[in-house]
Amino acid sequence: MRRSAFAPRPHTYGMLNHMKATRILYSKISFDDGTIQEMVVWKLSGATNERPHGIKYRLHFGASDGTCFVRYDNEQGKRDHRHLREHEEPYTFTSVRQLIEDFLADVAKMQAGEL
Repeated sequence: MRRSAFAPRPHTYGMLNHMKATRILYSKISFDDGTIQEMVVWKLSGATNERPHGIKYRLHFGASDGTCFVRYDNEQGKRDHRHLREHEEPYTFTSVRQLIEDFLADVAKMQAGEL
């Protein structure tokens, strides 16, 4: 039997087979200089090996053309990490509150030309 490209496949991760999540935060701000700050945080229905804290997130600050200045995320296969322009490094997640504080502090530093 041939599988459709849209048929769920066992033991895979993707749009059709991902863990249920509840969005607990969404914020998007467009600044006068053309930069965009967007924060999205989901609470997963349980912990995973890659997300033992049970939180999935993407916090982004960048240009409207998609250029990344600051991004904190934990995409599949990469665990918790942050991007400062082209540089990527691990991030130690402790809480959603601390995640947001750390992200906003980096955004402020980037806007001030300190990063």
